[in-house]
Amino acid sequence: MKFDRFTDIFYQFTTRNFGANLAFHVGDDISTVQANHLFLATNLRYNKDALIHMKQIHSNIVHVVSKQDNFNTPPTCDALVTNKKNIPLMVMVADCTPILFYDSTCKAIGVAHAGRAGTFDNIVAKVIETMQKEYGSKAENIFVSIGSAIGVCCYEVGSEIYEQAKEKFGYAFEVKENKYYLDINKILLFQLQECGIKEENIENEGICTACNTQEYFSYRAEGKTGRFAGILMLK
Repeated sequence: MKFDRFTDIFYQFTTRNFGANLAFHVGDDISTVQANHLFLATNLRYNKDALIHMKQIHSNIVHVVSKQDNFNTPPTCDALVTNKKNIPLMVMVADCTPILFYDSTCKAIGVAHAGRAGTFDNIVAKVIETMQKEYGSKAENIFVSIGSAIGVCCYEVGSEIYEQAKEKFGYAFEVKENKYYLDINKILLFQLQECGIKEENIENEGICTACNTQEYFSYRAEGKTGRFAGILMLK
């Protein structure tokens, strides 16, 4: 993995077996979710109370982490950025794409939750623009890690979605037996490179969550379910 070479960051994609459900909004007992977070923080050696997660709303809103943010007051957004050390950033998913960003030159990081809406609204461009504005980042110095998400094999969408998006994103649809399937990661990869991210700086797990519910939570495959996460921190 490309991120493994960097000694000044810590990152992890969790699973349903390592970390369990990390979301507070899916019906799990709050104390159980708190215990899951504590387990993860203890095993991965970060401070749970310093972790920033989000109230995700399928937007392209990017939040710049400030001193006012903490574990108990998650901002309402779908991406986080910071250049502060020892502040873990977390994105939670169960089919949507978790994305981690690391600027190896300016020492800044970001995480993003890219569902269909966020992807169509180009959330990755918003993250990169924010990192450029806040930290002086240059796209060619940003590395990106894409975690597991629902694949085109399983992501069936209605004809209305296809009609709405075919002009701009027609290249990302497959039609099988008069059904439409959407390849979100194909769009994300195109958008990242369009922003100037080098292809060789992008890694993609490429595992379909809906095909692998023994390892990952999948809202599409399971309905009511938990959330796994991507975590990134500057040391």
